[in-house]
Amino acid sequence: MTWCVYLSHPEVNIDPGVPVPEWGLSDIGKQRALKAADLPYAKEIAEVVSSAETKAIETARILSERLAIPHHVRASLHENDRSSTGFLQPDEFEETADQFFANPNTSIRGWERAVDVQQRVVASVIEELARTRVDQPVLFAGHGAAGTILMCHLMGVPISRAHDQKRGGCWYRFEREWLTSKEGRDLSWIEI
Repeated sequence: MTWCVYLSHPEVNIDPGVPVPEWGLSDIGKQRALKAADLPYAKEIAEVVSSAETKAIETARILSERLAIPHHVRASLHENDRSSTGFLQPDEFEETADQFFANPNTSIRGWERAVDVQQRVVASVIEELARTRVDQPVLFAGHGAAGTILMCHLMGVPISRAHDQKRGGCWYRFEREWLTSKEGRDLSWIEI
């Protein structure tokens, strides 16, 4: 079996005046992304694929430059679309995110439904892997909610925030075949 890695971007510069997809990594986030290049799996990665959001691109570039491997952008790997609300204060965001995960078939405050995020992200990962050699591990640099929803698919469990990361800049490793078999078990986020 050939494995892949999903890595969520680490800390960002939060600016309520800038659209969330355009937020970049903070200095701490950049330092943590550099640490990801030293994790045990990193030397085997053949390619990095990221969403088109600034924070994911910056995370991917740090890894691709440090490991001297290609970086490919796939816009459809973006985080759940929350443009209907834009920036929310932390408490309000957490409450809305709780509802988003708890009601995956419902659009919460105009956000993209969790079931739609899952369908989009799973299809995107499958399409990306179809263009790579089966023996080449790929790292996907993305986002916490999208990565959690992908994890739920890989494990064959309902979408739930119980599987969410505790902070950004976490990763998990999965086998390619789990995208169809849904036999991933005991997956959990590991902090950089």
